[in-house]
Amino acid sequence: MADCSTARRLRVTGRVQGVGYRDWATGAARSLGLSGWVRNRSDGSVEALASGSQEAVEAFIVACHQGPALARVTDVAVQDAEAPAERGFVFLPTV
Repeated sequence: MADCSTARRLRVTGRVQGVGYRDWATGAARSLGLSGWVRNRSDGSVEALASGSQEAVEAFIVACHQGPALARVTDVAVQDAEAPAERGFVFLPTV
């Protein structure tokens, strides 16, 4: 099981909706053993919560600056966060 010692909330901006970003982020997070979620926001950004070992969370943040092939990320804002109550990485509805 992942060590949930680190949790970060990310707000990814740029061309990140309609390009498979959430699917890509879910796969990336799961491959790193992270827990959390990803969702679109009505302002066109993508928001994610990633929790796990510090190394895995940092690797996810670095990867989110690139995203999937069709994405054009302009910024990834990162904040400390509380770890999610549930294990696993899931989609949440758009807010």
